[in-house]
Amino acid sequence: MPWSKKRAVSSPTDNDTTVQGVQDHAHTSQIRIEPKQSPSGSVELGRSSGPRSDTSELASRNKETLACLYSESTIAKIWGVAERALDKSTPPTLYPEYTKPGATAYVYRELDFWTSGFFPGSLYLLLERQRKYARVLSPSPYSGLSQIPHPLQLQYACEWWTHNLHQNAHLKTTHDLSFMISPWARKAWELDHDQKAYESLLTAAQTLGSRYNEKVGCLRSWDTCVTKKYSFLDPTKDFLVIIDNMLNLDLLFWASVELRSPHLYNIAKSHAQSTQRHLIRPDSSTFHVVNFDQATGTVKAKFTNQGYSDSSSWSRGQAWAITGFTQTYSWTRDVSFLSTARSCADYFLKRLEETGTGIPPWDFDAPSSENEQRPSDTSAAMIACYGLLLLHRALTSMGQASPYLDAALYILSSVCATQLSSPARFVTRKVEVESVEHGKSLEDGKLVVEMGDGEETILKGATINNYEFAPRRWANHGLVYADYYFLAVGNLLLEMGIGEGFIEK
Repeated sequence: MPWSKKRAVSSPTDNDTTVQGVQDHAHTSQIRIEPKQSPSGSVELGRSSGPRSDTSELASRNKETLACLYSESTIAKIWGVAERALDKSTPPTLYPEYTKPGATAYVYRELDFWTSGFFPGSLYLLLERQRKYARVLSPSPYSGLSQIPHPLQLQYACEWWTHNLHQNAHLKTTHDLSFMISPWARKAWELDHDQKAYESLLTAAQTLGSRYNEKVGCLRSWDTCVTKKYSFLDPTKDFLVIIDNMLNLDLLFWASVELRSPHLYNIAKSHAQSTQRHLIRPDSSTFHVVNFDQATGTVKAKFTNQGYSDSSSWSRGQAWAITGFTQTYSWTRDVSFLSTARSCADYFLKRLEETGTGIPPWDFDAPSSENEQRPSDTSAAMIACYGLLLLHRALTSMGQASPYLDAALYILSSVCATQLSSPARFVTRKVEVESVEHGKSLEDGKLVVEMGDGEETILKGATINNYEFAPRRWANHGLVYADYYFLAVGNLLLEMGIGEGFIEK
């Protein structure tokens, strides 16, 4: 494989003293408080934490394939869905989640569902591109090329689609508050200093922190969980923690700086340490779910809710671990988290190499046959790409060699080559306008989107859940967070000084 490079793999050990409890005293934390800044080396998009990376040989070979990151179709897919809500009298309360297998149209969910923040977050990622990289991305109005939405149109769409989401910051029944709030609110604050978005971020972090249990050392993930195999309905008896929750820690770390709160910092670090101990296997694969006794903190059971089996390697869970531990390292500078991120990444890439493709299956241990190929998961691919790029940047900023840029670009190229849905395009038809100065003339009319014949999503080939006992089982479809991380990868590559090389001139 193009990233192959031998290195000593460290086991995911914790070099720091375990956080037994959480106290809100400055001397108990290593946090560095700086007003309105992230800790040195933050992995936020839009902020640089290390030297610019050179475009690899792999990137040069796949330049045409990777151009889809910034293509007209990529923008049109997002805008084509967004514009349908813009002429309504009230902002959206339903948000895109997935396309059904074999179908093309989005299925929507209520605003308090965990995926509600990803589509507005995708709009904000497009706005970020317009604001920061317009010089290389936006065609001139006089170029004769297809036009894209104006930054003011994008900004309005961002605000319209997020108007009803601020209330989610108060939800105490979910651990997914970072997924629900951060994708759009962090950008709203960074790009526009949107005070309401800032307050929602801080509220969400404090709400999330209330789900922490000192005995377990973790944030509670699910209050309840029901499948065709098992049922957990009493939160007083069971304390469920899932690997996905690593991605919610970034919000706590960010808010700990803004609020000068070692309390939130210590909660996030403690959760990461407990996840290291209990959800990372000795071979650096990941468990999906761990059930704790919340009175004693002891483990009652380890099992899956979305993978092939309790002992298998669910690929999206592995991708969550890569990204979550790299983000946690960027805030804490605790090298044990970097070691865990690298070990999880190496395991992911080893298993990917075994498949002979650059696109992960939904579970690395799920069986396949000549008659039935196991479903892929492009959401796992994109989340892993994002984490691998963060990991590459963390290592190169310390002057260390990294195989992870090439690995990310290999996966990304594979997805772009085979998993793009039918292209969409912008169309502007001429309309006749009469003016005093010019008489009758033809001017550009409304910018509309022709979505094409395929899925409304940018990518296909995702798998929400293919667990045989799942109450809702979908595979091979479009998925909103696969698209979100596809766009986030594109923005991160631009920030790293690599993405511009893929833009068609």
